Amino acid sequence: MSLALLRHFTHRTCSTMSWCRASAVHFYAFSKAPRLTSLPCLHPSLTFSSRTYASKSKAKSTVSFVPGSQQLLVSEEARVEYSKAESKMAAAVEWYRKEVAAFETRASGRITPALLAPVRVEGYGKGSETVKLEEVATVGIKDGSLLIVTVFDENNMKAVEQGIYSAKLPNIVPQRQDPRTIKIPVPRPTVEARNALVSTAQRMAEDVRVQVRKIHQASIKKGKYEKHSIELEEFQKLTDKNVAQVDKIFAQMKKATGTK
Repeated sequence: MSLALLRHFTHRTCSTMSWCRASAVHFYAFSKAPRLTSLPCLHPSLTFSSRTYASKSKAKSTVSFVPGSQQLLVSEEARVEYSKAESKMAAAVEWYRKEVAAFETRASGRITPALLAPVRVEGYGKGSETVKLEEVATVGIKDGSLLIVTVFDENNMKAVEQGIYSAKLPNIVPQRQDPRTIKIPVPRPTVEARNALVSTAQRMAEDVRVQVRKIHQASIKKGKYEKHSIELEEFQKLTDKNVAQVDKIFAQMKKATGTK
């Protein structure tokens, strides 16, 4: 065998052996590699859930629902007492409003039967109870400066006269004309007369404020509410609102009569 042929076979043999060794190494490495089934889960917290659908039951209306933030008075007792206090305070303020309206009419010089609206008559068939003047007599106007009171029953004449005096209306002095008739001259109001009306309205305003505050105290005393509770806050708001209305009514009267 020639030297060139020997070198050729030697080179082929070495190449074949190198390829076999590389294949063996690759096979060994593959056989030792971990299987995919043994690899840890890359996302252990990932979970799957199936979707459920709501039943076709009819939805309830929320029209009558009251938000929790608007349910200020929780207990039934508090709501009842609040309603009572609200009614009493409103009645006191309304009474004062009517009294002041009569004062404004007199201060303006207008003569109307409403001037005698505050008059109450005692002992008309009900013992010591009082009734409005309009229930026992009529009130008319004559010559633009006279109030004419006509009593239904002459037996009540004395009680009617006493009721007019007891009302303590400035510059109102009843004069008996006959067994059933009383005339009351109404002079034009002077500055002093208007000031007197305003002073009377001011005293009455303070009386109503005191009455409103007494209603407030009686209401919270019944409830025995805790300090800084929502009930105390709501009762105080109610009281402040009614006192503010009294202040407003009096301020409007002063403005209408032109007094300070």
